[in-house]
Amino acid sequence: MDQVNSFESPTTVRLHRTEYLAGLAVSLGFFIAHIGDVRWLPAIILFVYIDLIGYIPGAIAYRKSPDKRISKTYYVLYNTMHSLLTQGLVIGLWVLISGWEWALLVIPIHLCADRGVFGNFMKPFALPFEPVANEEFAKLSQNLFATPGAHARTTSSLVESGQ
Repeated sequence: MDQVNSFESPTTVRLHRTEYLAGLAVSLGFFIAHIGDVRWLPAIILFVYIDLIGYIPGAIAYRKSPDKRISKTYYVLYNTMHSLLTQGLVIGLWVLISGWEWALLVIPIHLCADRGVFGNFMKPFALPFEPVANEEFAKLSQNLFATPGAHARTTSSLVESGQ
């Protein structure tokens, strides 16, 4: 993916997810190392509220919708609640108001697990709320990424045809 082509190859998706798995490992490591200092009620609330606000309402609406089209509001809620920026602000406000505590690590644990383990990133409006294979993207991916050099052949065939 680059600034002109906003999609990723299977390899770059794996690399991207691996970075989040590393963040998950670090967050879990600190969390486990300080497990005796964790206040569990805030930890549970901080872990769960992200999906209570950002995922569950959209998932319910999606499952109830006969055509699987739901309001963009659900996408905005998901993307806002699963944003590193939003959750960084939550952590920052928590620290300013109450001070640092180890329970705050459940936020990066949640986000890094979503991205690294489950492959859930931001939800674009153009796709269904729940993962569904897109035929056009599958064809593009097959053309670009299926075989080594496919991009070069595709590019040169486009140049030869005048496109």
